[in-house]
Amino acid sequence: MQAPRHARLARDRLDATFAALADPTRRAILARLASGQASVTELARPFAMSQPAISKHLKVLERAGLISRGREAQRRPRRIEAKRLAEATTWLERYRRLWEGNYRRLDALLDELKTQDKERKPR
Repeated sequence: MQAPRHARLARDRLDATFAALADPTRRAILARLASGQASVTELARPFAMSQPAISKHLKVLERAGLISRGREAQRRPRRIEAKRLAEATTWLERYRRLWEGNYRRLDALLDELKTQDKERKPR
C-alpha cells in the first residue's frame, strides 16, 4: 500500500533537506545566511571555488526550500527560509526524545550494576 500523497510530499521534502544539509559548503552557506541575506558574490567570497560552483550549491538549497532568492534592483540576494529547517528539527526531535529515554535507562542500569558490584566486593 502506498503512502498518501501528502505523506510522500513531506518525506520528499525531508529527503531534499537532509541531502542539501549533507554538504559542508551548503551548511556553511546556511550559517552565513542565518546572519542575514547575501548576494552570490558575498556567499562565494570565503570559498575557494568559482561563482558557478557556488551557484550550483545555491540551487540545491533553493530546491530543498532552505533558501529563497529576493530581488533588489539588479541584486538577487539569498535569504534563509526557516520552514524546512523547522520540519527537519521536528523530525529529529522525535528521535532525540527516544534517544534520551534510552540513555536514561542505560544510566539507571549502570547505576544498578555499580551498586551490585559494591555489594559483592569484600571489605
